[in-house]
Amino acid sequence: MSALKEKLTQAMKDAMRAKDSARLGVIRMALAALKQVEVDERIELDDARVLAILDKQIKQRQDAATQYADAGRQELADIELAEIVVLRDFMPAQLSDEEISQLIDEAVTATGASGMQDMGKVMGLLKPKLQGRADMGAVSAKIKARLG
Repeated sequence: MSALKEKLTQAMKDAMRAKDSARLGVIRMALAALKQVEVDERIELDDARVLAILDKQIKQRQDAATQYADAGRQELADIELAEIVVLRDFMPAQLSDEEISQLIDEAVTATGASGMQDMGKVMGLLKPKLQGRADMGAVSAKIKARLG
C-alpha cells in the first residue's frame, strides 16, 4: 500500500475518533475514488497515481464551487471549498512561481526545446516532478509563454 493511501486511511480513523463528520466524509470519498481505480484496473496504486487522483478530486471541487457561486448558491460553494482544504492536507507543498519557472527553464534546456512543437517534450519531463505540487494548467501557460 502506498504511503499516501496509508496516511489517508489513518486520517479516516482519526476523524472517526474525533467524530469530525465533515472531514470523515471527504476522506471516505477520496478513498472510494482510489478503491474504484484499483478495482477497475486491478492494480495497487503508487503514491504518484494517488496524487493524480487527489489532484483530480480537487479540480472537480474547484469547478463545482465556481458553478455553485455563479448560480448564487454560495452555501454549496463553501462546502466544496471546505472539502478542497481537507484534500490539500494530503498533497505535497505547492511550489512557488520562481521554483516552477526554474524547473521549466531546466526542462527546456534538457530537452533542447526551441518552439511550440517541443511543448510535449517539456510537459512530459515536468509532469512527474510537478504532479500535485502545481496547477498544470498554469504550468502549461508558462511553458507556452517561454517557448512562444
